[in-house]
Amino acid sequence: MAESRRERLYEALSLESRRYLAAYVLFNQAVADHLGLHPTDVQCLSLLTAEPGPLTVRQIADMTGLTTGSATRLVDRLERGGYVARTPDERDRRRVLVAPVPERIARVTAVWDDLGQAWQTLLDGHSEDELEVITRHMRQAYDLSHAQMERLRSLPRPD
Repeated sequence: MAESRRERLYEALSLESRRYLAAYVLFNQAVADHLGLHPTDVQCLSLLTAEPGPLTVRQIADMTGLTTGSATRLVDRLERGGYVARTPDERDRRRVLVAPVPERIARVTAVWDDLGQAWQTLLDGHSEDELEVITRHMRQAYDLSHAQMERLRSLPRPD
């Protein structure tokens, strides 16, 4: 029986998704190496700068899928590097907020801006309708990834 077009597209998408994700992980490693940071630190900084305000370590743990202990160590590394600052929460003095330090973040942003020109050229080849589809897919993939991370953490580890 002949494969349907949809089945062939799913197969091609699966292959290209694996290649894309591997390439992005390796790209992130190259950026981190260039900056002298851990790859998770680079992604945390990216997520922190996408937020409208400072976050608690618990929120960073939830956002990254790390345990609170691992998130604390991540924030410790970023604080030692001058990338983030901890400040007491004015509304709840028991909590500490973590915020990016703009002057230090500029170092990371400069690397992203330099590399971003090639990504912009790639996106320029798409119509506005295609950009909407890509954006919707990325948003849904982000949500699904977080749901799948939670699911994986609830399962026993394989032998």
